[in-house]
Amino acid sequence: MLSPGARDVRRIPLATPGLRVGLFGGSFNPAHEAHRAASLLALHRLKLDRVWWLVTPGNPLKDNRQLPSLEERVAFARRVANHPRIDVTGCEAALGVRYTYETIDILTRRMPQVRFVWIMGADNLAQFHRWQRWRAIAERLPMVVVDRMGQSLTATATPAALALARWRIDEQDAAALLDRPTPSWVFLHGLKSPLSSTGIRAAQRLGVAPQGR
Repeated sequence: MLSPGARDVRRIPLATPGLRVGLFGGSFNPAHEAHRAASLLALHRLKLDRVWWLVTPGNPLKDNRQLPSLEERVAFARRVANHPRIDVTGCEAALGVRYTYETIDILTRRMPQVRFVWIMGADNLAQFHRWQRWRAIAERLPMVVVDRMGQSLTATATPAALALARWRIDEQDAAALLDRPTPSWVFLHGLKSPLSSTGIRAAQRLGVAPQGR
């Protein structure tokens, strides 16, 4: 039986019909200021009501043997997020899913009147074609890609970005993204943080304090 704290970590955030919610998935190992900045940018530019950080039990494309516990990562992510409109949850563990498409399928079926959008960094767009059923994800939800330092040109020239190029909307129309039929996506510039979870872990191994949270 799960403890009350563990149940809280795995609880799906509350959402009322019509709410505009951004889904931001990842290992968050660890969460950092660039995750927060990307979320706030999406909240503002897409006129979202909330952003949910979906802290995954483990990334199928990564080695998870050294991954801290879900409870540790959620607790730290909540301290980093520190915003009334960002909800941090490990609900994928309770849902028993492994892939992003499965999470999206369950959430959209359980909450059909909530208007979801998928948020990812440009580094994830670069490998999006490796995700399980990535085309189905694009068909299911609109997507927003947030710029990362040094990723703008390379990310938009990768297989998934090229395959979806005809459905990319102009950045100035970002606020209307959730009102458009899928597939539909937008690339948001303006965020050039050098922070990454990989870089932070490397700095920690070397005993160096990375810049930012």
